[in-house]
This record gives sequence, C-alpha cells and structure tokens, in this order.
Amino acid sequence: MSKESFTEAGLQFDELSRMRVLDPDVAQSTSELKTECKEFMEKISQFQKVVNGLIKTVDELAREAETEKMKAIGARNVLKSVAKQRETQQQQIQGLIAEKKMQLERYQVEHEALCKVESEQTEFINQFVLQK
Repeated sequence: MSKESFTEAGLQFDELSRMRVLDPDVAQSTSELKTECKEFMEKISQFQKVVNGLIKTVDELAREAETEKMKAIGARNVLKSVAKQRETQQQQIQGLIAEKKMQLERYQVEHEALCKVESEQTEFINQFVLQK
C-alpha cells in the first residue's frame, strides 16, 4: 500500500516514519495545546496561591482593624466616663465651696456678735471697776 492509500484510510506517517491516526500537524498542535494547558494550569495554581495569601493577609488586617476599633471605642467610653466623673466631682466641690462660704458667713456673724458681747462686757467691767 502507498502513503496515499493510508492517508485516505485516515492513517498518517510522522517524521520518524511511525504510523499515526492523527495528522502530524494536528498531533503537534494537540501536543502544544496540552503543554500550554499545563502551563496555564500552573499559572492558575500560582495565581490561586497568591490570591489565597492575599485573602489571608486581608483577613488578618481586618481582624487587627476590628481589634483596634474596639480598643478605640473602649478608650472613648473611658474618656466619656472620666469626663462625667470630673463633672460630678466639680459639682460636689462647688457644693462644698458653697457650704463652706455659708459656714464662714455664720462664723463671721458669730464673731461680730462675740466681739460686741466682749466689748460690752469689757465696758461693764471697766464701769464696775471705776465704781469701786
């Protein structure tokens, strides 16, 4: 049989004179496509690893951001609490100051009264001593 009769039957011969069912060009294209597919799959695999690493990093950063956010909220609440405590303390001190002012006024009035009594008693004593 000749090469042409084999070709008509769908059989081909490659450059090494081996019998092939596929045309050598088609077989070569298929082989190249297979190689390209493997390379593509490797690149996809590498891309997947990079993406997974990126996702992991972003998740870690998100957790850290959430932790810092909670710390900030806690600090803000403590600051508000301290401000309220200071305001309450200031009101208590102002009340104490007002109370002490009233007490001072009472003591001043009492002092004036006692001074008046003292001067009256001194005058009485002086008059009593002069009468004798």
